[in-house]
Amino acid sequence: MNQQSDSNQTHFGYKTVDKDNKASMVAGVFHSVAAKYDLMNDLLSMGIHRIWKRFTIDCSGVRAGHRVLDLAGGTGDLAAKFSRLVGEKGQVVLADINDSMLKVGRDKLRDKGIVGNVDYVQANAECLPFPDNHFDLITIAFGLRNVTDKDKALASMFRVLKPGGRLLVLEFSKPEIEALSKAYDLYSFHVLPKVGQLVVGDAESYKYLAESIRMHPDQDTLKGMMEEVGFEQVTYHNLTGGIVALHRGFKF
Repeated sequence: MNQQSDSNQTHFGYKTVDKDNKASMVAGVFHSVAAKYDLMNDLLSMGIHRIWKRFTIDCSGVRAGHRVLDLAGGTGDLAAKFSRLVGEKGQVVLADINDSMLKVGRDKLRDKGIVGNVDYVQANAECLPFPDNHFDLITIAFGLRNVTDKDKALASMFRVLKPGGRLLVLEFSKPEIEALSKAYDLYSFHVLPKVGQLVVGDAESYKYLAESIRMHPDQDTLKGMMEEVGFEQVTYHNLTGGIVALHRGFKF
């Protein structure tokens, strides 16, 4: 009985919640922060998130005519770059489970004049509404840690990826050095919620985001999870001392 009960539970930050409730709770967080998401990213990372995303683009191998899925694409930073790379004959799908984030992303890209080769889809990573073997590249940046069933999501990504395609997972991870880890904890649990309260009027959402990072699998665990669902040649590259890691895997 306990085992069955445990199987229906998952984490929401440091809290234990029913799996059925997590998606709506995460949705509440991102509805709250969507309008000032880009501003907070710049403030909280001191702009470094742009370097992390640029490195991801550099590792993507995207060419003209490719079909790209930017999953949990939020406000469209990666999708905007991919739109230019794939050109008129290519396609970018900006997908997010949260309609508030999707609307912010759509408005932002349209304001930049990016139309024609970008589609917007509200989708759950665990059951992607796309055909098998469809995309040349899938990226998920700072979204996997919010997914309830990460194994199911990775398997869904593997299904819709073409043979020869690659998955890039950009996500917060585990710092490599103990001193950096302690400084990062201090920043995450004391500074981050205060800035969230000051700028967005919401300390709790940023407290959750800090906790969700700590509950996310470390670099080697995530590598193993990707391999388990079928990805091959899986590697990861630590960025900013392991605060963030970019995992890359291929489907053959």
